[in-house]
Amino acid sequence: MRRLDETTLAEGATTLTDQDPDLAGVVHRYGTSPLWSREPGFATLLKIILEQQVSLASARAAYDRLVNAVPSVRPEHFLSLDDMALRAIGFSRQKASYGRHLARALLDGSLDLEMIERLDDDAARTTLTSLKGIGPWTADTYLLMALKRPDVWPAADVALQAAVSDVKGLPFRPSTEAMVDVAEPWRPWRAVAARILWFHYLRGRE
Repeated sequence: MRRLDETTLAEGATTLTDQDPDLAGVVHRYGTSPLWSREPGFATLLKIILEQQVSLASARAAYDRLVNAVPSVRPEHFLSLDDMALRAIGFSRQKASYGRHLARALLDGSLDLEMIERLDDDAARTTLTSLKGIGPWTADTYLLMALKRPDVWPAADVALQAAVSDVKGLPFRPSTEAMVDVAEPWRPWRAVAARILWFHYLRGRE
């Protein structure tokens, strides 16, 4: 599968800014966005689960407490923590359950994250979302950040929706369905567009 790197990120940004003046305006103001990425594997997917419907700062704080509580963020170490320990770290009952489902699936072989790296985007998303606790946003974020796929578009991401509203001058925050339509012209570089828009969102909040 094709992956984003500094070269393909620049290629995608050039293509997008040539065809979309709104994205071009963002790049003109702030420059090309960073190639944000994360290491593939259990630790990253667990951290994305922590980030579901909470601030990144809150999720980061909980993840840091987890790092301090176990020898390493591996499935077997996560499963060694009881409910009380996970609550103290910052896992809700639901997210503790999701984390345990993920850890057990990796240990029993019903989920193979290395195999997912070899699948196309649709097949990888379907495989990930078959696991309890991993919805489209979590799967898309993993594909975009950890596997660095160039055409993944996390349409349900709230910050991305806010950025699209701002950059496109919309009077409302677009729905997930509307976000899919907005991004259609940006194929096959929707993940590059997402990075440009996130960069706009972050710079605007500074």
